[in-house]
Amino acid sequence: MMEPHEFTWIFGVTMVLAFMDAFGIGANDVANAFATSISSGSLTLIQACVCAVFTEFLGALLLGNQTSETIKSGIVPLDSFAERPEMLMVGMMCALAGSASWVLFASRRGWPVSTTHSIVGAIIGMGIAGYGADAVDWSWSGVGGIIASWFLSPLISGIIAAIIYMLIKYCVLKRQNPVKWGLVTVPIFFFLTTWIEAFYIIYKGAPGTNAKKLDIGIIMGIAFGIGGFFLLFALFFVVPWLRRRVIDREDLRWYHVIIIPLLPKRPIIADAEDQNEEAKDEKADNDSQESTPDERISEKEDVVNEKKKDDSATVSGKEKQSLKEEHAHADQQDKWWKSASGIKNRLVYVLLHGVRQDVRNLNSAHLSNIHAAAQVYDSDVEYMFSFLQVITALVFSFAHGSNDVANAVGPLSAVFSIWESGQVSSKVPVPIWVLAYGGIALDIGLSTMGYHVMRRMGNNITLFSPTRGFSTELGAAVTILTCSQLGLPVSSTHCATGATAAVGLCNGGFRAVNWKMLAWCMFAWIVTLPVAGLISGCLYAIIIYSPSFVV
Repeated sequence: MMEPHEFTWIFGVTMVLAFMDAFGIGANDVANAFATSISSGSLTLIQACVCAVFTEFLGALLLGNQTSETIKSGIVPLDSFAERPEMLMVGMMCALAGSASWVLFASRRGWPVSTTHSIVGAIIGMGIAGYGADAVDWSWSGVGGIIASWFLSPLISGIIAAIIYMLIKYCVLKRQNPVKWGLVTVPIFFFLTTWIEAFYIIYKGAPGTNAKKLDIGIIMGIAFGIGGFFLLFALFFVVPWLRRRVIDREDLRWYHVIIIPLLPKRPIIADAEDQNEEAKDEKADNDSQESTPDERISEKEDVVNEKKKDDSATVSGKEKQSLKEEHAHADQQDKWWKSASGIKNRLVYVLLHGVRQDVRNLNSAHLSNIHAAAQVYDSDVEYMFSFLQVITALVFSFAHGSNDVANAVGPLSAVFSIWESGQVSSKVPVPIWVLAYGGIALDIGLSTMGYHVMRRMGNNITLFSPTRGFSTELGAAVTILTCSQLGLPVSSTHCATGATAAVGLCNGGFRAVNWKMLAWCMFAWIVTLPVAGLISGCLYAIIIYSPSFVV
């Protein structure tokens, strides 16, 4: 039998691989939580990353335990490793290697793959390589239930998101006075959103509390109380802020919400915008006067050369636009790098590189027909739902952290418990520090590489606005939180994609959805499981069946 604290090197390597896997999960699945908010303009990329740093970490820390148990012991029966606990340590190490390799590879290329598929496929590959197909639990309590959730989650999230959007569409957007009805319904959606999050947090039970032991009636009462608080907050703070911002056109900032009852009348937005335009024009004139004659001649030569390049181009209009977008992005990156003088500034440039990207795809030529097919409603009403969309993005990110952290910390917790006790046990809870470790890795991954996948989601599938983004995120969040409570590690990619497609169909029909992108997503989902399983299985087979030189 294995003694405690044996094979420390396996535990150490697994720690590194778990961090890499969680890093890749953050880099890939961050698009599922915030791509719609960024695409609709409710948040900038850097604002989304700052918000997600907290929500992803707290979701992993508070609600990540249940799904971690499923990943750790629900796929390959632990009885197979009862006599050789160290073999399970090696197996989970190889599973993380297979999952991390594929997720990082896909994230670097902007492929929105399912990280849940990746780790499940890797564990299956490890189990088959070591003990054959019979060692894998294919029943509903194991792989069967997980696979079923992959098909059910996009369907369920799509239905929920479609219902929410249709309610907004016909109760607000298509009404004769949509601004009035927007002010009426915003507090209601504030209540629903906060009630859903509060209910799941309490019902699941945060670690170290007795929340799980509470009666369902008490939990419902507490959740309604929290939802009621935010309902009153919306009525007395958010709605007056929206009325003054949208109807009276006052120049207000988001932080004025908390002091709106005491805030005196502000200048109207038009005056502020005019001042900004005048300041920009004045600055441009000053820059032009300060430039030397040689610089002005050089600028004119650049314009002439650029015009010659455009005239000599033989590519089609869409290809020309695509090339122009790529050149603009490259020039922007080059400009940022050249402007960063000194080691300190260049270090800041490297650290902020991941949050300085344009991921909205608003000027993309190949998406123009898809965006044109989407219906456009009153911009003031859409603006009213920006606050709600930010809240649902936070809820979705919280749900993502609670569910997808299991993909990395589940195998790590199995290795840690074996290393600490010297035996296999399915009853050991996932330590808090393991959940925190995975949450930190998620945050770093999404802040540095998340923009690659964001470009493939959001407006690249259908044109987003705050109402559509709110419906998509709330529908996906409800699905993820529900399945997380049931112990099913559903894919947030599936939930977000299903909700996005459903809202796109409700908003503009078949032509308003980028079906080629959806087909590519589905293909990537199918490829993920066998690729990750093959990497993990081959690595595990090499390790356990290699010739031994120990006499």
